[in-house]
Amino acid sequence: MGIFEESTENKLNDLVEKAYDAEKGFKKAAENVSDARLKNFFIHKANERGQFRSELKTELKSMGLEVNEDDGSVAGAIHRTWMDTKALFSTDNEESMLEEVRNGEKAALSDYEDILEDKKLPPTTANVLRQQHQAIKKSHDTADYLEDIR
Repeated sequence: MGIFEESTENKLNDLVEKAYDAEKGFKKAAENVSDARLKNFFIHKANERGQFRSELKTELKSMGLEVNEDDGSVAGAIHRTWMDTKALFSTDNEESMLEEVRNGEKAALSDYEDILEDKKLPPTTANVLRQQHQAIKKSHDTADYLEDIR
């Protein structure tokens, strides 16, 4: 079981999968918008989530825990397909993409807050999670801002 409950190990691996899903989702969003600011925002977020994934995998390995392979989740794949379909038929494509970012970031914030409740997390892992949580919060707020100026 290690230093904390198996459910915490599972939650960390879920974050790895969700970071992969988010990275791919942001890349899809960048492909489906024409506004340069939004495209750059989405590309930056995709790169950031790739970094998150790498950091989380390093933390898992440093604790001697299993790391799930980078294939993402079924829900993430379905969501990306839905984003493609929505982009194809939507007249407010960019606003729709920002709405999806906001929804995804809100869910991610909840996931991070849940795992940060584990008081047995090693300090380095807790610090990585807090930093990633802050970056996601900033992304959520930026999506709000970008939608407001549209």
